[in-house]
Amino acid sequence: MAFVKTSVGALLFLTSFPVLAATIIHAGELFDANKGIVLSEQTVIIEEGQITTVAEGYHEGNLDDTVIDLKNAFVMPGLLDMHVHIITETSPEGRLRRFTDEPGDYAYRSIPHARRTLLAGFTTVRDLGSGYGLAQSMRDAITAGKLIGPRIYAAGKSLATSGGHADPTNGVNAELRGDPGPTEGVVNSVEDGRKAVRTRYKEGSDLIKITATGGVLSQAKSGENPQFTIAEIEAIVATAKDYGFKVAAHAHGAEGMRRAVVAGVDSIEHGTLMNEEVMRLMKKKGTWFVPTIAAGMYVAEKAKVEGFFSELVRPKAAAIGPKSKETFAKAYQAGVKIAFGTDTGVPPHGENWREFVHMVDAGMPAAESLVTATKNAAQLLGVYDQLGSIEAGKLADIVAFPRSPLLDIAVMGEVSFVMKEGEIYKQNGIPAKR
Repeated sequence: MAFVKTSVGALLFLTSFPVLAATIIHAGELFDANKGIVLSEQTVIIEEGQITTVAEGYHEGNLDDTVIDLKNAFVMPGLLDMHVHIITETSPEGRLRRFTDEPGDYAYRSIPHARRTLLAGFTTVRDLGSGYGLAQSMRDAITAGKLIGPRIYAAGKSLATSGGHADPTNGVNAELRGDPGPTEGVVNSVEDGRKAVRTRYKEGSDLIKITATGGVLSQAKSGENPQFTIAEIEAIVATAKDYGFKVAAHAHGAEGMRRAVVAGVDSIEHGTLMNEEVMRLMKKKGTWFVPTIAAGMYVAEKAKVEGFFSELVRPKAAAIGPKSKETFAKAYQAGVKIAFGTDTGVPPHGENWREFVHMVDAGMPAAESLVTATKNAAQLLGVYDQLGSIEAGKLADIVAFPRSPLLDIAVMGEVSFVMKEGEIYKQNGIPAKR
């Protein structure tokens, strides 16, 4: 309680009122995501889940305040991963599970995915494709405090063309195949595109994801051919804007990428076979690149394992996967805007940090790699007013590491402290008990 002297006429008296306790972080090193630099000996003050003050030096608070000593740590904004699949995780059993498992089986199996992601320092993710409305349900359960996990922005069912990557009936026998349409996320005309977007809105999605080219893990021959017309993508993008949606485009092949960029998508996901023409277009239109190198490297490795992938998928994984790091290096040198994304759910959840190692190995300075997962990702998501840097007025999403990842980027796999909206989920490397 605090006391204030107040005057009423000639009478003086003391009135008491409650003062909310603050959380105070003393940061030995604080990463400034706006400038990509490290500040020494900083104090961060948090009240009601929001950052209220960032000040130089170590400042003490009131008796009721909680002080967190991170003087020997590297402190930075909570990380954002712009491409995950929070509900699933790749395994040799995945194809069979489509026929044997119920939506509830997927839902319960995915609960640890969310927890591992948050404890790895990723406080916000974009889920770019999950069925049965499960990512939306997980998003809502986390928001309500019923589950532990990152803040989720969910695309719902990815949009595909018939037989294209994300057609849910690929690899299914003729009796079960049917002819799915826009309600199931399959688009074959401008009109279908509009209806598919509106259906995702109806289902509670936060953004739209299209599969502009073939994919590696789908049960279809090509991993790179273009699969939408420009007119179809333009209809999707225009309708998405009506509903306040951004559009992310999965794309491996250059022609499908070109069509997606020309049609106005917000980001290219994977971009494995991106050429110079596409890079120039992306720079001209301000399109973001979400490289997902970790997924490419993972599938290339698993392609060597007998029986891990089907014989239709295996050659695609072996051919396309290894090219991801080389393409990233070229796009970075060309000046394409890059936001962090991993396609986790292909590689295991909780190992999202490995993307940093691949980016640095491909030639990006460590500080810039951190910016891709903070400021850049928040800008792509459209939430830079709330997330992506440690500044007064933003949500208190803060993570810390025992040493500087600028000296050894592999330290990103050793997160010791995790706070989301002012609540601590990990401290001294130990998960909070909940």
